[in-house]
Amino acid sequence: MRDLFNNLNNVLEQSYFKNSVQDYLIALAILVIGMVLVRTFKNVFLIRVKRLTSKTKTQLDNFVVESLERFGVPALFISVAYVSLTSLVLPPKLLRALEVGLTIAITILAIRFISTTILLLLQSFLKSQTHSDEKVKQLGGIMIIINIVIWFIGFIFLFDNMGYDVTTVVAGLGIGGIAVALAAQNILGDLFNYFVIFLDRPFEIGDFIIIDDKLGVVENIGIKTTRIKSLSGEQLVFSNSDLTNSRIHNYKRMQRRRIVFKINVTYQTPHEKLKMIPGLLKSIVLAQNPVEFDRAHFAAYGDSSLDFEVVYFVLSSDYNTYMDVQQAINLSIYEEFTKLGIDFAYPTRTLFVVNEQQEKVENNIAFQN
Repeated sequence: MRDLFNNLNNVLEQSYFKNSVQDYLIALAILVIGMVLVRTFKNVFLIRVKRLTSKTKTQLDNFVVESLERFGVPALFISVAYVSLTSLVLPPKLLRALEVGLTIAITILAIRFISTTILLLLQSFLKSQTHSDEKVKQLGGIMIIINIVIWFIGFIFLFDNMGYDVTTVVAGLGIGGIAVALAAQNILGDLFNYFVIFLDRPFEIGDFIIIDDKLGVVENIGIKTTRIKSLSGEQLVFSNSDLTNSRIHNYKRMQRRRIVFKINVTYQTPHEKLKMIPGLLKSIVLAQNPVEFDRAHFAAYGDSSLDFEVVYFVLSSDYNTYMDVQQAINLSIYEEFTKLGIDFAYPTRTLFVVNEQQEKVENNIAFQN
């Protein structure tokens, strides 16, 4: 038994590449125990945390746990492997390579963890709003900018931890950034206005808008330009700066449409029929759907007509619905006026002609009297 113990000690004390067999077994034990602990952490602790966070109202804890599972667990596995290997006596170059590899791996996983968490938070925020599908489609441009910033900061952090002097690099990038900003003012202006459109939401994909004398449906909102499909079929391309600096009429946001129109009848219309017209117009409007009646009045004496004004609301933003309602009203007005013998007025002018000789005789008679 003593011989067996001595032989085992001799085997454990044998050295290979400046490490004994015992050192290798210890490193292996660290690796195995560490892997088991990390897997237990993932399969037991994280699962219980997931169950708890699924019962909460907020989604923030769900996103953090999900991101931790996707990127935190791999980081723990890599750390365990690093601790296991560095417990051995390694050549300086190999040790340095392991340190660099660990730093790069942890930095990349941390960057992806932050990027994914931000993406999940933005998606949750947008899904809680109206028109969420259209807004989620716009996340592509936002995430490009966010990822560029995150990866830039991450690489600066990486090079700094690897021992490089990043002060000069950052200063050079700052001066270069100022030069680029001056040279690309319009592009950066459109980029910032893209964020304004995304956050302030003056319009969204699918909205029918009017800018000055241009009108159409928003098809795409890009980082620099927004594309609108006009009613005649062609695509209109606006820079984001032009849109944010313009007065925009957004008809998609309109909950109801206010309609004002006039009916003109002739001066020969009897008084009794004039009194009937406001009530008749009201009943015609109320017979339509979806409509809210406001008023109908004998509004003014025109040059060649008696003018009635009608105001009502179509309880829909759809233009075709409005036109269907107005068409039905117009047909009903024509039918009812025809039954009552009320004539529509049109621009007319009456010319009075006086005989000159007769006018002189009438003037002489008036003078003698």
